[in-house]
Amino acid sequence: MGSLLETVMLICFGFSWPLNVIKAYRAGTAKGTSLPFILLIITGYVAGISAKLISGQINYVLIAYIVNLAIVSLNVLVYFRNLALDRKCEKGPEAK
Repeated sequence: MGSLLETVMLICFGFSWPLNVIKAYRAGTAKGTSLPFILLIITGYVAGISAKLISGQINYVLIAYIVNLAIVSLNVLVYFRNLALDRKCEKGPEAK
């Protein structure tokens, strides 16, 4: 039952991350995005994966952790893309 509830929690979190990636990509700006927050979430998922591996509880919950980690990691890529777009906009139209 514990693994099932943990999976439900991860799925609930997991549904929000793709929406966040899409929203950030469409926004085209890193303003309002917190890289430390994203890295903290990634650290949490890495800790969860590590706990599963160390305890030998390798089951379907591990898949949810890995999928969430991958999606949150996309947020980092979008952040740096948007940061580059912000810098380009700050330089003005001659930067094109």
